[in-house]
Amino acid sequence: MRLLIGLLWLLSLSTPVSAQAIDSARRADGAPPEIPAALRGDYFYIRSDEIGRGYHIHVRYPEGYDPAAERTWPTVYLTDGDSLFPILAANHLFLHYDDGLPEALVVGIAYGGFDPSVNRRNIDFQSPGAGVEPSQAGAAAFQRFLKADLIPLIERRYRSDPTRRVLFGQSRGGAFVLYSAVTDPDLFWGRIASNPSLTPGVESLLATAAPAGQPDLGLVVVSGTRDRADLQAEAARWLSVWEARADKPWRLLGVRVEGGTHAADAPAAYRLGMNWLFGADPAP
Repeated sequence: MRLLIGLLWLLSLSTPVSAQAIDSARRADGAPPEIPAALRGDYFYIRSDEIGRGYHIHVRYPEGYDPAAERTWPTVYLTDGDSLFPILAANHLFLHYDDGLPEALVVGIAYGGFDPSVNRRNIDFQSPGAGVEPSQAGAAAFQRFLKADLIPLIERRYRSDPTRRVLFGQSRGGAFVLYSAVTDPDLFWGRIASNPSLTPGVESLLATAAPAGQPDLGLVVVSGTRDRADLQAEAARWLSVWEARADKPWRLLGVRVEGGTHAADAPAAYRLGMNWLFGADPAP
């Protein structure tokens, strides 16, 4: 009998927690738990009539954010918000603590999933060039959406500093960062392209840059030494062309991350780029 009781007790330990038990762990008022404090902020959905699609917008508030106060905050816009927002928005708090990076609003531009039926980054980030069908080169339309729709809405709804906008993109998103830097320099004060994938469409990224009105714009291009060899070569070529040009409308920094891979080192690229743009001192 004792053996049977012992077996039943062990079985109870290995039985999965029931849905009822999970539900009982909710707050007393029946509401689901709040999101983690480092990601506390807002969410809304916005549709672009020109593009014919909508975007899920996640906004992370800086520590000490008060919508009624006069203070405004730098604002970072992240492409690929489905993956980059939860990583980089939360990590911004630690960069504020450890590196002295200014706190910021962080805006993740997301598709709501990775399935190609909803995630159209392959179009939105694609610049025009040889071998690119016009219907597939959506970078110009996506940039118009940012400029005409999203950014004005963010700056109406939140305490966003229009003189300190930053754009961050990874891979094809990094190529879009460069497209934006060349075609509309003043739209963002700072830009960070992490392991950009530039082909096809590199021709438009090497074209003459549009004139800029702001004198203190900054652009950072980060490459990992363990990224694909062809992508490293593309980024090196782009940097070599622009570093030699006197007509570039922004300060330009090229950075190599030793051991950095294509996607997993996005936080390292963000840290390096943001610290350079804001003049913060990264911790050793």
